[in-house]
Amino acid sequence: MKQFVALARVSSREQEREGFSLEVQEDALKRYATQAGGEIIKLFKIAETASKGDERKTFRELVAYAKKNAAFLDGLLFYKVDRAARNLFDYVELERLESEYDLPFISVSQPTENTPAGRMMRRTLANMASFYTEQQSVDVREGLARRVQEGWFVGLAPYGYRNVRKEGRGLIEIEPQAAANVKRIFHLYAYDNLTLDGLVERINAEGMVFRASQPKFPRSSVHNILKDRAYIGELLHKGEWYPGKHEPLVDRATWNRVQTLLGGHVYQSHTLTYAGDVIQCGHCGHPITGERVRKKMKSGERFYTYYRCTYYTKKDHPRVRVTEADLDTQVMAVFDKMRVEDENVRDWFRMVLASKTRDSQAESLAQRAELQRQETLLVQQQDRLLNMRLAEDIDQDTFAKKHTELRDRLASIKLQLDAVDRSHDETAELAAKVFELSQTLKQQWLTADYPEKRRILEIVFLNSRLDGVTLVPTMRKPFDVIAEGLLSENSRGDKTAIELFMAGIRGWEAALRRLLGQKPVHPRP
Repeated sequence: MKQFVALARVSSREQEREGFSLEVQEDALKRYATQAGGEIIKLFKIAETASKGDERKTFRELVAYAKKNAAFLDGLLFYKVDRAARNLFDYVELERLESEYDLPFISVSQPTENTPAGRMMRRTLANMASFYTEQQSVDVREGLARRVQEGWFVGLAPYGYRNVRKEGRGLIEIEPQAAANVKRIFHLYAYDNLTLDGLVERINAEGMVFRASQPKFPRSSVHNILKDRAYIGELLHKGEWYPGKHEPLVDRATWNRVQTLLGGHVYQSHTLTYAGDVIQCGHCGHPITGERVRKKMKSGERFYTYYRCTYYTKKDHPRVRVTEADLDTQVMAVFDKMRVEDENVRDWFRMVLASKTRDSQAESLAQRAELQRQETLLVQQQDRLLNMRLAEDIDQDTFAKKHTELRDRLASIKLQLDAVDRSHDETAELAAKVFELSQTLKQQWLTADYPEKRRILEIVFLNSRLDGVTLVPTMRKPFDVIAEGLLSENSRGDKTAIELFMAGIRGWEAALRRLLGQKPVHPRP
């Protein structure tokens, strides 16, 4: 009985759909061996899921087995020539087995004779297969490059997104729950003074689910999420980042803050402190960090929190630390400067702010009323124009021209309505909130936890530094107006203080709204 070695190869789903599946090939190879009066003693398979390394390994095993057992074999069986080898180099190896080891190359569905003409036919088929493979690779690379240029991912969507097919195209969309997890991770790390380990512990304690198969967030996955630029609307291709069309999950300011924390010494700061990345060293400009020190005493152990520069141990750097109690005292001294002790002055200030609110509201209402009146007139003109057209009092061209004109004017009015400046009363309301906040800061500080203290510092201080053991803050507007003592009994005669205060509000309104909106500071009950 003759003995054969066979190879079945499927390298793509398209070929499988065309009838080249491993089962089809295996049946054809066995049928040929039986008809030839023999059997297949060794069948090698290369599946479509095989990597290039696995594919090469299987092919080398086939060649090694054929050489070792050439004396006992009657031929190498393949379904088609292009199933035998993916490139000309592999095909040459098979021809060498035929010429040097006397192992016939047999294609069961494309039979050729072992003659010069037959070998030329096989080589032509092998050349065509090699060309197809190389051209397909070029087409795939060009297709991926075009897809990247259009702003779409070329592989699996990152965590927080999911792959979908729409109108035959592979796109990605936001996966709501995972996206919420990503946003929460970035927010906690950026603004809650957490180390990476503290962040992982926090999100797992909050019950956030990573995946159904793996509920807990691994530390490495959290770190990868924080470093992935896909969340600011970019995509990675061949080591380079390109603009993507997917919706970002993280704003640029938060992203930049997270990268600074990941790359700086603040990463090592203790979770239970409030100064990290909020206060800078007056000597070198690096962030101030916190450390907790345990001291043994006769009455037991006690913990003390100190604040110092992250470069505290560097050569020639002052080895100065300040206790948390001393720093608290200095912060509250700043808050005391903003406290208006005279109750009459506070009431006067509130009254002026309320008056500004009423005046600006009346002005806005008048503007809106006038715009709404004009809108009503335009709608009535549109109705009359339509009635005239229906009565055939005007022709189609005149109707179209007038209708377009009225439509454009109406659109302009609606835009003006949407853009009516409500900032006057909103700014006055914000000013009132800021003033009330400034008067209760000390009370809130005494009852606040560390994240709340960080938020208070970010709201009140534009920046601050630690010169030795002395806190030197730069006040954010308009808190600087109150801290400079402009709101006093002497300022009530003119409105300079009010004007300065309101100017500070308008200059920093967006920042104040963002800071107050992220985590409003309020006194505890």
